[in-house]
Amino acid sequence: MRDIDIAEAARLSGVRASTLRFYEEKGLIASHGRRGLRRLFDPAVLDRLALIALGRAAGFSLDEIARMFAPDGRPRIDRRMLAAKAEELERTIRKLNAMRDGLRHAAACPAPSHMECPAFRRLLRAAASGAIGESKTRRPPRKSFAATGRAQGRARGS
Repeated sequence: MRDIDIAEAARLSGVRASTLRFYEEKGLIASHGRRGLRRLFDPAVLDRLALIALGRAAGFSLDEIARMFAPDGRPRIDRRMLAAKAEELERTIRKLNAMRDGLRHAAACPAPSHMECPAFRRLLRAAASGAIGESKTRRPPRKSFAATGRAQGRARGS
């Protein structure tokens, strides 16, 4: 098959040309020439883009995906990294299932108030402890806009 230019690579892969240029900057793909102002790619770039899309869909970062390719461009996928990502996804699925079940119960709960429902109270405790959703230890609490504005005003002497 003949070389494909960036527009054709974008059309065939479903990846925007700007993203292809970004992937090239990051070293994930490589063009090997130009036709006028357009980059030219080997048709095998489409398989590489499909692997990148699969990695992104699985939650891998671009840096992690870059490590999945040997210097010659062929896939070199670390099976331990795949197993670790599968475990991470399993934990996420369990958390999401618990959240879904709790929300379904809360939506149909016959208690007069959600705060009187034992199942909803358990859901609240789980969320507060970080057992579901984002862990409290991952990022510091955000300051409110009002608090931030007051702090900036004091710093300027207002």
